[in-house]
Amino acid sequence: MNKLILVWFRNDLRIHDNEVLLEATRKGDAIVPVYCFDPRHYGPTSYGTRKTGPIRAQFILESVADLKRNLQALGGNLITLMGKPEELIPQLAVQYGVNEVYHHREVATEEIDVSERVETALWKRKINLKHFIGHTLYHKEHLPFPIKDIPDVFTNFRKKIEKESTVRPCFSEPSAICIPENMLVDHLPSLSDLGYDGQSSLDSRAVLQFKGGEREGLKRMQEYFWEHDALRTYKETRNGLLGANYSSKFSAWIALGCLSPRKVYWEIKKYEKERVANDSTYWLIFELLWRDYFRFMFKKYDNKFFLKAGFKGQAPSEAPNQRELFERWKLGQTGIPFIDANMRELNATGFMSNRGRQNVASYLVKELQVNWTWGAAYFEEQLIDYCPANNWGNWAYLAGVGNDPREDRHFNTAKQAQLYDPAGKYIQLWNNVS
Repeated sequence: MNKLILVWFRNDLRIHDNEVLLEATRKGDAIVPVYCFDPRHYGPTSYGTRKTGPIRAQFILESVADLKRNLQALGGNLITLMGKPEELIPQLAVQYGVNEVYHHREVATEEIDVSERVETALWKRKINLKHFIGHTLYHKEHLPFPIKDIPDVFTNFRKKIEKESTVRPCFSEPSAICIPENMLVDHLPSLSDLGYDGQSSLDSRAVLQFKGGEREGLKRMQEYFWEHDALRTYKETRNGLLGANYSSKFSAWIALGCLSPRKVYWEIKKYEKERVANDSTYWLIFELLWRDYFRFMFKKYDNKFFLKAGFKGQAPSEAPNQRELFERWKLGQTGIPFIDANMRELNATGFMSNRGRQNVASYLVKELQVNWTWGAAYFEEQLIDYCPANNWGNWAYLAGVGNDPREDRHFNTAKQAQLYDPAGKYIQLWNNVS
């Protein structure tokens, strides 16, 4: 009897370094690759925001389309359906006579809940859901401590990891993919199918014209490392605000799994051998390690990163007119040019520099005294590179209810603008002031 494995793609939209896909092609006689456009990802939230804005929705569509093309190039294909995975995955498993379902495990509450509902529905049909871990540099089994004992201070985590753990090699790509002869051939939804008006297009002022997909992610890595040689000076330029190459901009592709963090790590190691190893090459690995850290912290603290008091148990102060202040912040109408410029860039392009994110978050929480979770939810809607652990972990950090060991972290906005936009070019670009 032939073994058939359903591969449920989520935030792992790639062929390279994909253990789920490789293992399924090795263990199964054929595979059924599936991606579900879950309507809950595109609808309203309890914060008064939308779960996914049109810019990221367009990026997701492009990424899924690219995955479909890459699977087809290996002899496979991709079933794309709109609906809840806990309903669609079990139906497809029965329809195709699937023996087992493979997927990558997630760490945030909502994503875990969906996995559990899928698993329950499959179990009723005597079909196993097999979990894989593939979103981090370091596998949790290779950590020098159990999840419950991970230090709450990043520096302590980093030092022990760097001393005692290693990053494993990337998984090889499957050489060929076999799918059932009768597998459904369908079409990708459009933005309008997902509930958006028209086509999403990026503002011409965007630091990068982001396009979704594995090929685009690998292309960006090639350009940034090897063609522009920009990794050489990353630590010096990473706090920039203007231009494509002040930072890597890999985050959008990593967030959807179009680009594996291990792939980036080993490309950095190759760069260090062939070009230069310096503080900048180390610093990009350092940033990747932060992504790992927040994912592991989500495993440790479950849903506490979504609470106003975080895992420290005390929420920041809130202004009585915070709803009005929040609306002005969202629209880039606070009257503070540096804050407004960053928010306008976010709204127009779906992207904001790391320096900008820290400043607008600090300003919302410390100066305006607005509920920080509203800001995190707004970033969730707007950011093209949104991922739950990174976004909510960073917001909790800046709100003082997460992993920041310092009390009352506060950014002096005027000083920050003078340091990082001394000539006012960034403010002028986004605020249209002379």
